[in-house]
Amino acid sequence: MTIEPIVYVVDDDQAMVESLSWVIESVGLKAKTYIRAQDFLEQHNPLQPGCLLLDVRMPGMSGPELQSKLSAIGSPCLPIIFISGHGDVPLAVRVMKAGAVDFLTKPFNDQVLLESINKALRLDKLNREKQQESAQAEAKFALLSHREVQVLQGIVAGKQNKVISAELKISLKTVEAHRASVMKKMGVKSVPELVKLVLTNSVQESVQES
Repeated sequence: MTIEPIVYVVDDDQAMVESLSWVIESVGLKAKTYIRAQDFLEQHNPLQPGCLLLDVRMPGMSGPELQSKLSAIGSPCLPIIFISGHGDVPLAVRVMKAGAVDFLTKPFNDQVLLESINKALRLDKLNREKQQESAQAEAKFALLSHREVQVLQGIVAGKQNKVISAELKISLKTVEAHRASVMKKMGVKSVPELVKLVLTNSVQESVQES
C-alpha cells in the first residue's frame, strides 16, 4: 500500500500559509501547515513521504536551523524548498549546498511553485526507493557466511575463481560452490548484477569491512 505524500508548509505568516495550502490542494496534493518550525520538528515522522516548504526567517527556530536539525536525524530527509521575502544570495547558496531542492523568493508564480514541489516529491520517492533497496541488500548480505563474504570480496574485486582459490587456500570446486551460494542468497543471476548490487548500495561498506 502506497502512502500518500504530504507537502508540509512551515511559515509564520498565516496568510501565506493559507495561500500556499490552497495552491497545493488545488492540484490534488495533501498539505499540512505549521507556523512554528519547532511544532513541525516535534511532530515530524521521517517515514512519511513528502516534501517541505520552509520559510527562511521565523521567530524562534529559523528555516536553516530546522534544515540542520532534520539532516541530523538522518535519512530519509525530506526534500526542502525554501521560500523567502528577501533575495539573500549567500543564504540561498548555503541552504542549497546543505541539500535544499530550491530557493524561491516571494512573490513567486504558482506554476513555478508547483513545478518545484513536483520535483521535490519525485526526489523523495527516488530517495526512499534507494533506501529500501539498500536495506534489502543489507538483509541479504547478512545471510552470507564468513567464507561466502570472502568469496564475494574476490568477485567484486574482479578476481577469477582460481585466484580466489589460491588466496583463500581452498579448492576451486569450493570457490565455485560458495560463488553459487552467494548468487542465490543475494538474489542475482549474473556477476555484473551482483557487482552492481554491492557497489550501488550501502552493503559495499559491509563487504569492505568484513
